[in-house]
Amino acid sequence: MPTSRRSRRHQTEHRPLDLERARGGARVEHGADGEWTVRTVRSAEKSYTCPGCRQTIPPGVEHVVAWANDGMFGADAALDARRHWHASCWEARLRRR
Repeated sequence: MPTSRRSRRHQTEHRPLDLERARGGARVEHGADGEWTVRTVRSAEKSYTCPGCRQTIPPGVEHVVAWANDGMFGADAALDARRHWHASCWEARLRRR
């Protein structure tokens, strides 16, 4: 009887697909002002100014990047107009509208 060359020790359990990771971390959110693509940034190398509170998001701080899916000048312009937000400022923005 032939033997298997694969060792059962090295087989791992099946892990469910992480859709956020498969999409590059991007997700779509709907708000009163349209549809947005939102991506969580775990660690950035430079600082950004949050449009919600106008304070600095320092390097290395987890935050979100958002851009409108229905930009007036097309998808490329909308992507160029993306903004970096503190996660709490982004969530507060969605609740205000």
